Amino acid sequence: MNKEIKSKIIEVCDAKIVAKGENVGLSFYAFFKNKNDNPELLMEVAQWWILEHQLDHFEKAVKIKEMVESLN
Repeated sequence: MNKEIKSKIIEVCDAKIVAKGENVGLSFYAFFKNKNDNPELLMEVAQWWILEHQLDHFEKAVKIKEMVESLN
């Protein structure tokens, strides 16, 4: 994943955690606008989420943030 989407994921996770608490869940769609303006990036994140890590549709924001922060 590129630096921009990693930052966006961390930003969205932080905002959700602040707004709804440590147990808040989200899907990978939370990192994108309702418009499909970057299908390649959407598919890259979907592949990371679904194929590489076999995550459920909704996962804890805290978990996703930690996973993304650990990426090189």
